[in-house]
Amino acid sequence: QVQLVESGGGLVQPGGSLRLSCAASGNDFSTYVMGWYRQAPGKQRELVAAITANGVTNSADSVKGRSTISRDNAENTVYLQMNNLKPEDTAVYYCNVQHRYLSFLNYWGQGTQVTVSS
Repeated sequence: QVQLVESGGGLVQPGGSLRLSCAASGNDFSTYVMGWYRQAPGKQRELVAAITANGVTNSADSVKGRSTISRDNAENTVYLQMNNLKPEDTAVYYCNVQHRYLSFLNYWGQGTQVTVSS
């Protein structure tokens, strides 16, 4: 059974930074893309950034230059470092792991709230 445990959310002032972590367990994730999505109130869930096991990354234009996604394959953990946070980054952030070839193997974390406010 796949489990994703997220940590690192919270209240941050504009211009601040935070680091989200997601530890995955219950499977071999070497063929999974690991990533982060977010959902703000009244909006659809959107991709923030994702990374393959060999380090190929993809990120939303809205966070490019302000975020770095990384992955520790030995620990099955994915990290999202976000800098220069803006109020519009406020959302629930969800960890996601999805098999590269079998799209039905798609799992979500419980979500962690990130609030950017002074």
